[in-house]
Amino acid sequence: MKTINVMMMSSTLAFGALITGCQSTTAMSQTPAQASNTITTYPITQTALQANNWQLVDARTPEGKKIDALLSNASKPLTLNFNTIEGTNVVNLINTCNYLSAPYSVVNGEVKLGTVMSTMMACPDAEAKFDAAALSSVVGKYTLSQGANDTPILVVINGNQVSHFKAVPKTKVN
Repeated sequence: MKTINVMMMSSTLAFGALITGCQSTTAMSQTPAQASNTITTYPITQTALQANNWQLVDARTPEGKKIDALLSNASKPLTLNFNTIEGTNVVNLINTCNYLSAPYSVVNGEVKLGTVMSTMMACPDAEAKFDAAALSSVVGKYTLSQGANDTPILVVINGNQVSHFKAVPKTKVN
């Protein structure tokens, strides 16, 4: 576990340095205790998750191997859209072949996903692998930190992978 934490912190710093460019995101407030940390972390809240969309910028195994199924099409990266629909919190996975979504809640700073809903289209092999890998990338321990240019970074860690998502402006989901 210590190895994963060290890897996560190193990866967050490395990818935070790579993530630059002009973008408009909602800033998060920082507590004085957090201001002194090398890596600034923030509490996971519904408001923080819903403030932006979250675009996948990196996904690796705990050993550091790139997860190709998730990173094969840079023009259509996995993007998470956390929102509230008719009083229910839902996360939509954007750029997947099938429409994938799940209800979610934030309990004591932990993201809890409900049963994933999916259409059942027959997707080409590469897209089917992307969908499966996308589901794996949203299940785990969520951490919110800050990358280059104060860009919020959402990191999801589980026993199989570490996924980094950068905040991007909210887009409308059909």
